Amino acid sequence: MYLTKHEEKTLDGEYGEARATAMRLLCALGEIYGAKRLIPVKSCHVSGVSYKTIGDMGLEFLRQMVEEGASFTVKTTVNPCGIDLEDWEKIGFPREFAKKQLEIVDCFRAMGVSRSYSCTPYLIGNRPRPGEHVAWSESSAITFANSILGARTNREGGPSALASAIIGKTPYYGLHIAENREPTHMVSVKCKVENDLKVSLLGYAVGRKLGQAIPYIGKVRLTQDLLKALAASMASSSSISMFYAEGSYEAKKIGEKKLKKLEKLEVDDHTLRKTFEELSIQQEASTICLGCPHLSLNELKQICKVAAGHRGERRLLCFTSYQTFLKAEKTGLVRKIQKIGGTIVKDTCMVVSPLTEIGVDSIETNSCKASYYAPLLSGVKVKLNSLEDIFS
Repeated sequence: MYLTKHEEKTLDGEYGEARATAMRLLCALGEIYGAKRLIPVKSCHVSGVSYKTIGDMGLEFLRQMVEEGASFTVKTTVNPCGIDLEDWEKIGFPREFAKKQLEIVDCFRAMGVSRSYSCTPYLIGNRPRPGEHVAWSESSAITFANSILGARTNREGGPSALASAIIGKTPYYGLHIAENREPTHMVSVKCKVENDLKVSLLGYAVGRKLGQAIPYIGKVRLTQDLLKALAASMASSSSISMFYAEGSYEAKKIGEKKLKKLEKLEVDDHTLRKTFEELSIQQEASTICLGCPHLSLNELKQICKVAAGHRGERRLLCFTSYQTFLKAEKTGLVRKIQKIGGTIVKDTCMVVSPLTEIGVDSIETNSCKASYYAPLLSGVKVKLNSLEDIFS
């Protein structure tokens, strides 16, 4: 891979060991994927932030990077950590876990991150423009950025996104290149996807059937919140990092002639029903968990509307970013959620937090992403339902 003189000096350690470590990682990645050069990125989003997922080895790596002088050179946000940074004790997160998590947070702060612990960076100020190159990890955010925003990013891991944040560049391969972003399959939706759960099931089913592809989802127009759910579930069941949806920035560039030549995939009610049966338990769950991906302000409003009659019969946890929480506080939504017995949990999510340690053994949610990862990472059982049916 070609390196400029400045990049060669960085690799040789002339600008510090942290930058040399980051450059070695990017060069190795570039060699593996046949990249010819590095390109500048406008922003980064780094995963691998929760102590639950990175453990002591991850914490030690971050400490070492900080000691070597690592600092971010481009706009950088980070994924959810493992606790609510303000109310962790009140919610019941274990003290020892919180201590380790706060050390991780200190490391990211030392490298230049503000409080941006969210899987939806595009809702809290890190929203790239069409055509901009970025280096993002977090599969749902990657897929949303490529598909809906028209940005360009590969499916980075936490370490490679961290390296890009330090260097400000990423290897030029994969979805950074225009010809690699063409749709490969036409998905014909033969059923109604009239609610949040159906959209999530659709994404998961498409991902499961295609594995690695760039699907075009035909004749389904969705809101930003539902596109967020679609991206998250599709990325959970596959390696898909980009899709086309009716009305999205990328879809507008694809002509009818090209669509007719694509390989076809049909999704019907039977497909969604089988997906539901695979992911959901039948019995009641002890806790309602919403916000995977993180809830938007509009989704918090919806919860207040449909859950108006909820009186705390079951524990209700609503996961969102700190920035969205502040907006919700100003508009009275936090008070409304609390009035119906709910808790808004900031900075973390149901996937990367230690659910069982805070007394959660089963959850009801509208997210197929959560239904896939929560049993895997926390051992909890998951019941799927639409938002309205959860509170009916």
